[in-house]
Amino acid sequence: MNIHLIAMGGSIMHNLAIALHNKAYHITGSDDEIFNPAKSRLEKYGLLPDKTGWDPDRISSSLDAVIVGMHARPDNPELLRAKELNIKVYSFPEYVFEQTKHKKRIVVGGSHGKTTITSMVMHVLQFNNFDFDYLVGSKLEGFETMVKLTNEAAIAIFEGDEYLSSPLDKRPKFHLYKPHIALISGIAWDHVNVFPTFEYYLDQFRIFLNKTEPNATVIYQADDENLKSIISAGPKDLNYIPYHIHPYETRKDNTILLNKNQEIPVKIFGKHNMQNLEGAKLICLELGVTNEQFYKAISTFTGAARRMQLLKGTAHSALFFDFAHSPSKLKATIQAAKEQYPERELIAVFELHTFSSLKEDFLPQYKHTMEKADQAIVYYSPETLKHKKLKPISPEQVKDAFGTARLTVCTHINELKNLLKQIPVQDTNFLIMSSGNFSGLNFNSIIEFN
Repeated sequence: MNIHLIAMGGSIMHNLAIALHNKAYHITGSDDEIFNPAKSRLEKYGLLPDKTGWDPDRISSSLDAVIVGMHARPDNPELLRAKELNIKVYSFPEYVFEQTKHKKRIVVGGSHGKTTITSMVMHVLQFNNFDFDYLVGSKLEGFETMVKLTNEAAIAIFEGDEYLSSPLDKRPKFHLYKPHIALISGIAWDHVNVFPTFEYYLDQFRIFLNKTEPNATVIYQADDENLKSIISAGPKDLNYIPYHIHPYETRKDNTILLNKNQEIPVKIFGKHNMQNLEGAKLICLELGVTNEQFYKAISTFTGAARRMQLLKGTAHSALFFDFAHSPSKLKATIQAAKEQYPERELIAVFELHTFSSLKEDFLPQYKHTMEKADQAIVYYSPETLKHKKLKPISPEQVKDAFGTARLTVCTHINELKNLLKQIPVQDTNFLIMSSGNFSGLNFNSIIEFN
């Protein structure tokens, strides 16, 4: 097969390129800019384009398919040439479905916890020598790529993102996978640039249920009122399995799972992760994993990259990074850090970076999300607002929206840097949260432990 990927520098797109290369397909691609780690990884596999930019001469009738990423525009010259030549054009979720349409598909959806639950299931399956294809939104220890597609595996597990599939295909990605086993982790309004009202956002999960295979199993978080309402009105032929939080205790900074008469220490922590773990367990049991196999495997799970990731620490202090950016994720992550280390001061540093988080009308959704932090800091760059063509917001608006007395708002990176340097590090945890990169700030070099 000869496949060309337009906008191949994206996180999933370059992993898809490598996965198809590993399947012995002939892969070419293009992008107007490719940064590391995508650049070095594509180079390692001999897939890095010889030049950046778009070139319609790369598209010829010898291609079997073109896969287009979100970064490409509808008037992309390579895309236009592919249409002229009547070459089949796919979004990446369309193509992933095409590759797995004869397999048993498991899709993890929801507004939060998708990556973690998918990663947990992948870890347990690999630990127990199951063969499977997968697509996950973060790098996971023990897995070379974020996408794997084979001829041999009978099952495929996907992280089911609700964002749009491509510039040409405005359907949410998780509408395209048609799962035999689906999990919905909970619903909290996100992506307001695409789903301008909460009701419209809820509709995407209603559609997801209707896109499952006949008689599919749907595992759902039963403490979420919005989700319970959607499930109660969902298709009647589906097998619905509710889940809650796995029983656990926190003892001297350690988390212990409680399973009947068993106590299983785990390396992850926080109420939201115990909830994620219970959902992952139910998926694994549906796939034939035993209870004993699950607990033995999950005790060795260290988490996905950028999800409560320990950057460095001592016996008394730690620096964590988390991808948290939506209100629900922000609140849950802060609560988890404080619950695990109640005796330490918690400094929570959050960057407003996404379109939703920087939108004036959406800011009030963050009300009281940082209350559990001993000191809360919110950073945003006015330049990001300009780049996203959003209305300016003031530090006063941000502080009022969060409604937290112990909150400082920074709009310049040096202001944030100087503030952090003044904070005592003894018996203190620093929790850094963003889907961006804080304008390139290196927290490891600023926050120094003795």
